[in-house]
Amino acid sequence: MWNSITNLRLLSPSIPAIVKIILFFSIWIVVWLPAAMVLAIALKWHPPQPLGNKKLPLLASLYVIVPFILWAASWIENTSFTNWGWDWQPAVLMSLLRGLGLGIISLVILFGLQLTAGWIELKKSENSTETVEKPINFGTLIFNPASLLTLLLGLWISATEELIFRGCLQTILQQDYSVLIAAAIASFIFAIAHLIWAAKETLPQLPGLWLMGMVLTLARIADNGSLGLAIGIHAAWIWGITTVDTEGAINPTGRAPEWITGIAAKPLAGAAGILLLLATATLLFLTQISVNQR
Repeated sequence: MWNSITNLRLLSPSIPAIVKIILFFSIWIVVWLPAAMVLAIALKWHPPQPLGNKKLPLLASLYVIVPFILWAASWIENTSFTNWGWDWQPAVLMSLLRGLGLGIISLVILFGLQLTAGWIELKKSENSTETVEKPINFGTLIFNPASLLTLLLGLWISATEELIFRGCLQTILQQDYSVLIAAAIASFIFAIAHLIWAAKETLPQLPGLWLMGMVLTLARIADNGSLGLAIGIHAAWIWGITTVDTEGAINPTGRAPEWITGIAAKPLAGAAGILLLLATATLLFLTQISVNQR
């Protein structure tokens, strides 16, 4: 077996990038399936049942093996995580924090504009001792144990996905394609991969997920090849949207069609969410131009 892996490393430069990507995901799934089957039995879940709260254990089992799969891929490719944008330098942490800030601000603008336009409304908090409903307390919503746990999970998920899609896949695809074509392919795979967990719910979000992948690729380019900025933006979006969705903090008013606010209340399935992504991309593009002109 070791000889086969060594031969694969020697043959790697001559293998088409697309074939490498297919092999990467095939090996990943094959390694994960035994653990997934055991978990599915333990959770008493089987397709096509909805995952519900059983999604997180299955997702965790899939992502916990990623470092080993990526290490093997980097060894075969004779490269390092640094070349994929992953580094432990302080500058990466600063980029991550900037990304978190940018992602949070973008969500505040997205929901703020819709609230101002009357397209969505804040959930009312109920108090049994009071007859008057009060708007939900966003301080309590954000700074509570569940929300902070969501942030940590968002950081883990975003770091994993960015290293896979904007790091490993993007770099491998650029062996055969331009940066733009490689980004389009990696973003397509990124979007399609989300169908695994909730196909019906994800279908309307596919264009938004693809565009999100392209924006996050631009974030890596704007960050001089580092994944820090992309991880931060991605984590903020996961944190903000998941927290709002889980708590039901925002409800559509019906004054705007779903295709604007988001089908099934999913921002990436609506025009407003798409405009958010385009605005973020524009800001990143202008930032890159500014850096290049210095």
